[in-house]
Amino acid sequence: MDINIDAIRAEVRTWLADNWDPNLTLVEWRTKLVDTGWGMPEWPEDYFGKDMPPVAVSAIAQEFAEAGAIGVMKSGPRMLAAVTLLAHGNDQQKRRFLRRILTGEDAWCQLFSEPGSGSDLAGSTTRADANGDDLANGNGWKVNGQKVWTTSAHHADYGILLARTDWDVPKHQGLSFFVIDMHQPGVEVRQLRQMNGHASFNEVFFTDAVVPGHFQVGELGQGWQTAMTTLAYERRAVAGNRDAKEDKGRNGTIYGEYREEQAIANEPYTWYPQRAGRVDLVVERARETGKISDPAIRQEIAKLLTMHQSTQWFAGRLSELQKAGKARGPEGSITKLAASNVARLASDVHTAITGIDAMLTGDQSPHDGVIAEILVSVPAVSIAGGTDEIQRNIIAERLLGLPKEPRFDTGPFKDVRRN
Repeated sequence: MDINIDAIRAEVRTWLADNWDPNLTLVEWRTKLVDTGWGMPEWPEDYFGKDMPPVAVSAIAQEFAEAGAIGVMKSGPRMLAAVTLLAHGNDQQKRRFLRRILTGEDAWCQLFSEPGSGSDLAGSTTRADANGDDLANGNGWKVNGQKVWTTSAHHADYGILLARTDWDVPKHQGLSFFVIDMHQPGVEVRQLRQMNGHASFNEVFFTDAVVPGHFQVGELGQGWQTAMTTLAYERRAVAGNRDAKEDKGRNGTIYGEYREEQAIANEPYTWYPQRAGRVDLVVERARETGKISDPAIRQEIAKLLTMHQSTQWFAGRLSELQKAGKARGPEGSITKLAASNVARLASDVHTAITGIDAMLTGDQSPHDGVIAEILVSVPAVSIAGGTDEIQRNIIAERLLGLPKEPRFDTGPFKDVRRN
């Protein structure tokens, strides 16, 4: 299909000139975006999009930025839910949930990880038991169990839930995928305090929580395949909405609401730059401390910057392949593993540069505690989104074609040893 980018840009500019009004509320403006498809132009026309290719989407985003126009809500677990529902949900689910995700009216969380199964997501033991014979008429499921490391669960309206519906088949075949209402009596959310002082994550307890039959996503027992769509998107680390600070100084109802919304949405992620190692601060710190003249430290800095730039180039290459229409596959595990290696090396370099002062917090801490926060935050990058060990297995088995690890968890899941 031939795409006239100049014509698309002109159409967007005309539409924005006729419709963009910073004195609208966020929901009023985003409703216009959803109804016309300009909010998610890459999505199908039947579901709030325009079926446009990535090159056109990029041009549209540039026109929105030039006009200072706010986009639809894309940050955090909302988009994990959205892309999964778009791929696997039925027509009723897409029309019910996608609109309010994009307008920002509903907040979401991802209910996957469990305390008893660690990186073995398929070993989930949270159970969904049929609550009545006729699921189609809404009798649905009762959910019991526990999830953990759930970002934003404390202010989520809905969650995407992976739960076990069949214990008599192998573990990957007994899982199903659901949408669950987080505001019901059977759901208890408790925030977890991390060693870096933040409380981004939650543990969630289910006690006879109810899921209507029409909130089941995809086929019964196909939850693992559905969850892989969610995880593939998560590992891409796709950027969400523009940072709210870009809109500082702008006047209008919509900008005030947007800044407030982004402050809430981004709060769980304020420590993520430190989790990634803050490579951008390394040379600055070396100069501040005089360690820039130390040949051994210079060597480590050079190694870190080389590794970081190589990772950025590889990630860029994957991004270009995606723009060319190639589906994102297991290659994302390479960038995920590389990011862990970069973060750990950055933490080591920061420690070598700063010395024992790297352990200080408070007023006496270098860079107002940022260096100390790096040291205690970096371990998380090797766990979040699939551990380093999981990424190595994916790379070995799915990219290099190496033999799979011996397994001891085959057969009916009820007979598999756990914990």
